[in-house]
Amino acid sequence: MNNFKKLKYFSILSILIFLFILISAISYVNAVSDNLSESVFRLHVIANSDSKEDQDLKYIVRDKIIEHVNELGKNAKSKEELIKNINLDEINEIAKKTIIENGYDYDVSVEIGNFSFPTKTYGDISLPAGFYDALRVKIGKAEGQNWWCVMFPPLCFVDISSGIVPTESKENLKENLDSEEYTLISDNESEDIKLKFKIVEMLQNIGIAISSNK
Repeated sequence: MNNFKKLKYFSILSILIFLFILISAISYVNAVSDNLSESVFRLHVIANSDSKEDQDLKYIVRDKIIEHVNELGKNAKSKEELIKNINLDEINEIAKKTIIENGYDYDVSVEIGNFSFPTKTYGDISLPAGFYDALRVKIGKAEGQNWWCVMFPPLCFVDISSGIVPTESKENLKENLDSEEYTLISDNESEDIKLKFKIVEMLQNIGIAISSNK
C-alpha cells in the first residue's frame, strides 16, 4: 500500500511539473512572439501562378514596392511610423503599373493585416514562425509561390547568400527588441538559445495550424 501511495504521489508530482513546464513555455512563447510581432513589419507578395513568367513578374513587382516603401520609411524608427506613411492606393498603383509595363493585365489586391508566416532566415538573422503584421500583395489569382521579407527593420535587400545582415539593420532590431528577443533571433551558436528558438517555432506552428483549421 505504501508503494502504491508513493507511486501515486510521484505520478501527481510528475504531472504537476510537466504542467508547470508547459505553462512556462507557452508564456515565454507568447511574450516573445508578441514582442517580435509588435516590432517587425513584413512584406508578403503572392504570384499569379508558379509559371516562370509569373514568378519573374512577382520579383519585379516586389522590387518596385520595396524601393517605394524603403524611401517612405528611411527615417522611420518604428514599424508604426512606417505603416503610417504607407498609402495602399499608391502601392496598388505601383504594382498595377509595373504589371502593365511588363505586358500583363492581372488585377492586384493590396492590404495591411496580421498574417501567419513560416520560419524564415535573413542572412544571420532568423525569425520564428508566427503571426506578423505585413503588407500583403496578391497578383492575379494569387495561386503561385510566395515571397516573404522584412520591411521594418529593412531586410528585404539583404544578401542572404552572404550570411550577413548589415550593421544598421541589426541596430534597428536591437532598438526595437529587448535583449532576450534579439538574442533569440541572432544567436546561432548557443545550444540553449537554439532550444528556445525551436520551442517558439514548434508552439507557433501549432498555433498557426489550429488557426488555419478554424
